[in-house]
Amino acid sequence: MSSSLAGAFGIAALFVAVLALVFAIQALRAHSGTSKSAGVAPSLAPEPEPQQPEAKPGTVRSELRKLGKEIEVTRGELRQTLQHLAVVRYDAFGDTGGKLSWSMALLDDKGDGVVLTSINSRADARTYAKEVRAFASEAKLSPEEEEAIETLRKESEQTS
Repeated sequence: MSSSLAGAFGIAALFVAVLALVFAIQALRAHSGTSKSAGVAPSLAPEPEPQQPEAKPGTVRSELRKLGKEIEVTRGELRQTLQHLAVVRYDAFGDTGGKLSWSMALLDDKGDGVVLTSINSRADARTYAKEVRAFASEAKLSPEEEEAIETLRKESEQTS
């Protein structure tokens, strides 16, 4: 066998030996990482999960936590918006048709908001706004205004 061929086999054998050493070291690290101290065999019982460290800024986990907090704040603010709407149309006077008069309740989740009414006749139109607190008003309400508020109160009870 030539000396160059023997040298190539020697280098290949050295490479395989180094590769085997690297795998052996990784296996030892993995084995020692599962046991609490060196020289103690790992137990068969699962170890408790360690507390997750605080996510580093800019990581996906950190961004998800921020988004979760922002969603909770947004939900709280949304409960206070005038998001529920009910409209009742009617003929306020016998000489007009087409149900041009209307009462509209605009309320938040707690039943706070406003009821707006527009009464239309042949000669003019009048508009009224009345404050609503907890699905009730201190001002005297027309039957149509009460109907609009009652519709939203029933919807609120169904979603609760």
